[in-house]
Order: sequence, then C-alpha cells, then structure tokens
Amino acid sequence: MSGQSEAGPVRASRETERAPVRVSFEFFPPKTEEMEKTLWASIGRLAPLHPDFVSVTYGAGGSTRERTHATVARIVRETDLAPAAHLTCVNATREEVDGVIRAYGEAGVKHIVALRGDPPTGVGTRYEPTAGGYAYAADLVAGIKRIGDFEVSVSAYPEKHPESGDIDADLDVLKAKVDAGATRAITQFFFENDVYFRYLDKVRARGIDIPIVPGLLPVTNFKQASNFATRTGASVPAWLLKRFEGLDDDPETRKLIAAAVAAEQVTDLVDRGVTDIHFYTLNRADLVYAICHLLGLRPTASVAAVPQVVAV
Repeated sequence: MSGQSEAGPVRASRETERAPVRVSFEFFPPKTEEMEKTLWASIGRLAPLHPDFVSVTYGAGGSTRERTHATVARIVRETDLAPAAHLTCVNATREEVDGVIRAYGEAGVKHIVALRGDPPTGVGTRYEPTAGGYAYAADLVAGIKRIGDFEVSVSAYPEKHPESGDIDADLDVLKAKVDAGATRAITQFFFENDVYFRYLDKVRARGIDIPIVPGLLPVTNFKQASNFATRTGASVPAWLLKRFEGLDDDPETRKLIAAAVAAEQVTDLVDRGVTDIHFYTLNRADLVYAICHLLGLRPTASVAAVPQVVAV
C-alpha cells in the first residue's frame, strides 16, 4: 500500500508540471446516412474538448470533393471548431484546384492540409502528375499561399514515404514544402515513439523548424490498422501483433487492449516533451475521448461547439 500511495502524488506532480497538450482530430466525409450520423455523433462528443483544429480528408482523385466541402462547410456553420480541409493534386487541373481553394475561403475555411495525393484506384501503383495540374505537394502549397492567407499543413513520414528512395530524399520533399509556405507538418501514424523522435532529430538537423506534430492511430481493429500500415509504409512491431493475438472474435477485450496501448503511447510522448498530438479518429470518438481525458483535457459546454446529430 505504501508504494501505491507514494506513486500517486509523484504522478500527479509530474502531470501538473507538464505544458498543456493541444490535440487535433481527423475525420473523413461519410458515404451513407448511417455514416453521417456516426460522424456527427463523434464530432459532437469531441468538440467540447476544444481541439486546436479538426481536419477532413479528401479522396483519391477528388472522389470525395463535394462531401469533403459539405462536411467542412457544416463544421463552419454549426460549430466553433476550426476546420482544416484536405486538398490533393490528383486528377484536377490547376484551375479546378484553385476553384476549390477559393470555395474553401468563401466558406470560411482558413486552414488547408496540402497533400500530393495517391493515384486513383485502378490506375496503377505509381503516381503520375495530372496534365495541367499541380505536380507535387510543394507546388500545391505555393498555389494555396498565392491565392489566400491560408494556414497550410503538410504530411511527414517518420519511416519515409513508400515511394521515396531514402529518408534524405524524403526530407528534401519536406524542406521544399516548408520553403513553399507550409507552417506545420503532421506525421503518418507510427506505433513506436522512438521512430518519431529519431525522425525529428533528422528533420531538425536539416534546418526544418516548423512543428512536426505526431499523428496517432488508436488501434481498435488490428487487421485494419495493419492494412493501413502496409499502404503507408508504417511498420507494425511484433509486440503489437502479440498484444492483439487471438482477439479477432473478442471485440470487448480488443477495446481494452487498444486503450492500454494508446495510453502507453501518448503518456510516453507527453513525458518526452510533445505538446501537440493529431488523432486519426476513423470517425469514432470513444477511444480518442478517453485518451484526451488521460491527457488532462476536459469538456467545456458550448452550444456552438456541439452540432446536432442530424443527417443532411
């Protein structure tokens, strides 16, 4: 008992000394009415935590363009959240992309996440710039800054982009995006924090000084997370596989294990000085909300921050 009583105050003291943690959340535009209800229920649950911003993804080839714009516009209208709209270079001319940028500005969006984007499904595995379009993310960043005074975030890859030859080439790409006007980078998800900190050392050694915000994917479905990792070049450590072993048909235990894994990761990041964390929510709120509670975030009621859960 004495060990427990001593550990409690020590932990509380360390949490008191921490800098406040800022969080942001990523959502994707829904395809169905049921998914729409799930999305807005999740936004309603997470909004009272007052995240730094919330981002909304943009499908390959602009396949979700209208749904992304509709979701972002509704966030602007019905909440006091700061939305960041994703935008890619894929399957659109400069004129078309510029039109989307201006439409975001007219809708009240002040923050864009600029991405090269992935090839449309069925076109092939390698990216090819669209004729007459922005070729790469750095070009898109420059185009956004030319059109308006937007805040621009970009992606970063702690284990390098799958198409980059090596980490140095990948850092060249990041430097080009920063030189074009990007002011924040959000990392692809990772499962071992040392991967992030080693990458951060390399970024700083290249003279890149913008915030490199760690992006985290709380794992509730290990098979799904493994598929995501395969596509994005993120490694899945053996210890994580072991933790979820034998739980394919046991969702309740998976949730408990997921909470423990996420708690370990975010606590270690914050203990090592991280003050901003971006969550890939997959439009699900419960686990992310619990992690935020662990970080010391508490909801504060605001009518404008909690949209009605009504499908449109």
